[in-house]
Amino acid sequence: MLDKVEAVDVTELMAELGRRARAATRTLATAPTEAKNAALKNMASAMRAATPDILAANAIDLETMRANGQTDAFLDRGTLTKERVEAIAKALEDIAELDDPVGTVIAGWDRPNGLHIERVRTPLGVIGVIYESRPNVTADAGALCLKAGNAVILRGGSDTINSNRAIHAALQKGLEQAGLPGDAIQIVPIADRAAVGEMLKGLEGNLDVIVPRGGKSLVARVQTEARVPVFAHLEGLVHIFIDKAADLSKARDIVLNSKLRRTGICGALETLLVDESLADSFLPELMAALQEKDCCIRGDARTQTVGNGIEAATDEDWTTEYLDKILSVKVVSGLDEAMDHIARYSSSHTDCIITEDPAAAETFLNEVDSAIVLHNASTQFADGGEFGMGAEIGIATGRMHARGPVGVEQLTSFKYKVRGSGQTRP
Repeated sequence: MLDKVEAVDVTELMAELGRRARAATRTLATAPTEAKNAALKNMASAMRAATPDILAANAIDLETMRANGQTDAFLDRGTLTKERVEAIAKALEDIAELDDPVGTVIAGWDRPNGLHIERVRTPLGVIGVIYESRPNVTADAGALCLKAGNAVILRGGSDTINSNRAIHAALQKGLEQAGLPGDAIQIVPIADRAAVGEMLKGLEGNLDVIVPRGGKSLVARVQTEARVPVFAHLEGLVHIFIDKAADLSKARDIVLNSKLRRTGICGALETLLVDESLADSFLPELMAALQEKDCCIRGDARTQTVGNGIEAATDEDWTTEYLDKILSVKVVSGLDEAMDHIARYSSSHTDCIITEDPAAAETFLNEVDSAIVLHNASTQFADGGEFGMGAEIGIATGRMHARGPVGVEQLTSFKYKVRGSGQTRP
């Protein structure tokens, strides 16, 4: 694998990655589950052993990000610690424990003419993952694609290029130890943005699907320019609606966790909607609790009256994924207005209702058209690992093929196996 490239023909480099990935799929498509699981467990061991090297590489990236004036939230997304590296290794082991989707019979039936037909899960082929700032995606995406029998080409952001390379080295070691092709998981060895353009063109027909994971501008570019199918991961304009029938203690805990546990992840709360019946009795307390933790509040006119230091929200606030300690807040007349607001501004990622009214909860869960809808739970559970998927490549917000957390099952397609005994068609 190329590690350092001084001067390179980007088109040829990327085409070669595509050809090598395609060649690897022939082995991966029929690789035994035991071999894939062994590779994943070996990767976890290699990751733990390489922790000092990974953290040293990450320190270089963080120094560069600070010099470039990146925000605290962005730095948090790019930061690795001993605990976070261990979490990455544990996710690899969790993926190894998942059922192998490849070869699973989704459905089977017999025709009157004696034909037996089965719909069977198969790998997608070669997957391109384009991502920014989160080095854990290197391991998550590589592992999930491998488990589903796919080859993957990873193009991480320049901000964490050293961290990504260090993690990738551990993945390669795991593949080699299990006797699987190293080209199953490749990383783009250059930071040149032209490499992204080549991936969007499809690498001479060798790329089957692209998964973008990053900011709005990245996803917009991928959706506009890609010549291959895209699993779109749009921004997380995440909403919580506190209904008039909410348990207020529960609501307080959920809102604080949803907004502040980690502000830089896509499941972080960005807009809070509160029933008007709670505006005087509960909202002041909740706003104060957020402000005590240095969260900036941007509210509508009604929200501004309940406390000091609340800034006026603009139309832009309702469409902004802050990924920071900033929260937009609006008082609404009830469930219908809350759902109207979500329908207008949501990115179809994750939205939540807090209520003890079962009818209101069911209405919200059924009518809010987002990939993930929650009732009485933190929006930070919008995560493939928390869904029992081991990990995820991203949260797909489109409506075709994959939606919500993209795990091993979502990284497969299917084909039909038809078994006969000499039948011909009249």
